[in-house]
Amino acid sequence: MYSFNNCMVGIIGSGAMGSGIGQIAATAGHQVVYYDTNIPSLDKAKTNLTTTLQKLEEKGKIKSASDVLSLMSFTNDLNALKDCGLVIEAIVEKLEIKKEVFSGVEKIVSESCVLATNTSSLSVTSIASACKKAERVVGLHFFNPAPLMALVEVIPAIQTDTALTQAAYELMKTWGKVPVVAKDTPGFIVNRLARPFYGEALRIFEEGIADMATIDWAMTELGGFKMGPFTLMDFIGHDVNYVVTETVFQSFFYDPRYKPAFAQKRLLEAGWLGRKTGRGFYNYNSTEMPQPNKNETLGLYIVERVVAMLINEAAEALHLNIATAKDLDLSMIKGVNYPKGLLSWCNEWGPAKCLGMLDSLYEEYHEDRYRASVILRKYAKNKELFNV
Repeated sequence: MYSFNNCMVGIIGSGAMGSGIGQIAATAGHQVVYYDTNIPSLDKAKTNLTTTLQKLEEKGKIKSASDVLSLMSFTNDLNALKDCGLVIEAIVEKLEIKKEVFSGVEKIVSESCVLATNTSSLSVTSIASACKKAERVVGLHFFNPAPLMALVEVIPAIQTDTALTQAAYELMKTWGKVPVVAKDTPGFIVNRLARPFYGEALRIFEEGIADMATIDWAMTELGGFKMGPFTLMDFIGHDVNYVVTETVFQSFFYDPRYKPAFAQKRLLEAGWLGRKTGRGFYNYNSTEMPQPNKNETLGLYIVERVVAMLINEAAEALHLNIATAKDLDLSMIKGVNYPKGLLSWCNEWGPAKCLGMLDSLYEEYHEDRYRASVILRKYAKNKELFNV
């Protein structure tokens, strides 16, 4: 029923994400139409894509930059999308704006055109509700930078045609991506499971247990993560990272597990957004960066506390059928470069150890933030391991 063979692909939004997604589609042989109301943004996207593709040609990653560029067109006329078989929206994370865009696009494209959103944290179901044919709407969440990051979360709305979910999944594979299917819940897989990486690190920092440099050192040197949480938050930008945290917190009816931190909110209010502004948790204009306290006992405590919270989040996602155990693990490896899948990590430690750490934190704080997932408690009791 749904065929994307040789279809024209429309991209709404010519920022970093939209440009990257269009690059993937054009490289896969699709004619791509970039639409944006901002003409300077379109011009910038075209210039950047030309440079990027030429570099890829020089490195032997693609045969011809000019061939890929010839498949791309750039316009501020929405009607240019009328012949598309797939339109992917990659604009600002504001629900009402997305709904307005989808409602407008649906009036232009054909009955068979599939409409996809690259939202990272908003309800695909709510976006789809703006369309008369909501069954043709699906979430395709790429990760930044889209051409380099392998993972794509395929998120069906409750209205989405089942056949479309499978067709979108298969399309992502033909585009060279690693797709996973996620239930339409706040944060989907990666942005949900990753919240404790930031949240628990911020809690440890705010309590004065360790400073940011020490926490970053512990998570990279002892935990095996590519980047520490404070370095990563600065890299992502607090205008993005904090807003996702706040959105997930609100969407989960203010569940304390997702509670934002004032330490990060104040940076956003100050305009200290991280690397992009030269200052965030770290001052990138300074010649001297803070040095960590390399106390291994303290470092291991930090790693185990943060990882236990991450594992608990993955276990809860499995319990609520957000995705399969395999896809949950795959998502964190391919989507955010974790050293291993969280459920596999739990298997290595043993569910009983993870449960013991969480119960100890709950006993100390008496906060619902540290409640252990029922599935983790069950696995610990029965001495079972996750099937990953």
